[in-house]
Amino acid sequence: MTIAKLPRFLLFALLLAVAAGCGGGKQDAPAGGAQAEARAGGPGGQPEEPAVPVAVAPAELGAISSYYKATATLEAEKEAQVLARVAGVIASLSAEEGDRVGAGTALLRIDNNEYRLRADQAAAAAANLRTRFQRLQAMRDEDLATVEEFEAARSELARAEADEGLARLNLSYTEVVAPFGGRVTRRLASVGQNVSVGTPLFALADFDPLLAKVHVPSREFNKLRQDQAVELVLDSVGQRVQGRIKLISPVIDPASGTIKITIEIPSYPEGTRPGDFAQVQIVTERRDGAVLVPRSAVLTDKGETVVYVAAGEDGTTAERRVVEVGFTDDERTQILTGLAAAERVVVKGQRSLKHGSKLKILAEGAGS
Repeated sequence: MTIAKLPRFLLFALLLAVAAGCGGGKQDAPAGGAQAEARAGGPGGQPEEPAVPVAVAPAELGAISSYYKATATLEAEKEAQVLARVAGVIASLSAEEGDRVGAGTALLRIDNNEYRLRADQAAAAAANLRTRFQRLQAMRDEDLATVEEFEAARSELARAEADEGLARLNLSYTEVVAPFGGRVTRRLASVGQNVSVGTPLFALADFDPLLAKVHVPSREFNKLRQDQAVELVLDSVGQRVQGRIKLISPVIDPASGTIKITIEIPSYPEGTRPGDFAQVQIVTERRDGAVLVPRSAVLTDKGETVVYVAAGEDGTTAERRVVEVGFTDDERTQILTGLAAAERVVVKGQRSLKHGSKLKILAEGAGS
């Protein structure tokens, strides 16, 4: 009998048996799939993420300060032009640009023949009148000279002595000397040049100490004090030097709302000169016992300030921690809330982390 000729109920039973046999094969598949997931290492067949290599450092307690920062130009404490005080021809030079000179050191000499003769002439006139006055004084003691004659002689002698003093003073001005110790920054005259009174001859500056002047907002006024330490970084050599606040202006500039601060720099590298630029940092507030972490540990993520903490029982699980920060300097950041001292924060490799990531700690220390 062919399948087509089977009774209808037998044909239906046969189809049910075939369907049941196919279903049984499919029921074995889940067991094999679970084994495959187990071999893959995670649910859904996804492999476990590898540990992220990082460096960590502990949060520490310490002191940190806020700074007012500005740029200043270094200036000499004393700077002046040396001018001719008498007219004449320059006979010789005793100093050149760059020379160090002391107060009273000769810089140049103006030909003084005429001034010497004038001084001698004035001295002779004064000597003659001195002799006449002494003779009249003796005569006056014996009532042989009138009071008028005696007073006239005394007046003439005083005038002659003043003329002699002026002539000798002008003679002394023919030797031009440094008014203070320092360095010759410019020579403005040459031998043979005919100068008049007031002609600039030299520019002189005292580099010890150097000064820096900055203008600080008036709101910082109460945070500053005289002799306060100041840190400067010289642009020319990139070296840090120490200064102190020498002067604080008593008035506020109404145009800018700032106060002028004069900083004295007593010691600096050889070759530092007026005109060099310096970055100035003035401490405006200091906080002791602050929780500090390396600057590199702090990130901005999705508008939040965060650090990653090495957490978990074995310290190898990343915990994303939202924090509030305070002062920041070149190396460290103050944490106000969200972190305690001694907790370890990730300082390198944290940009590859997310909350719950496994950590592979490669280095542990102060951070950078």
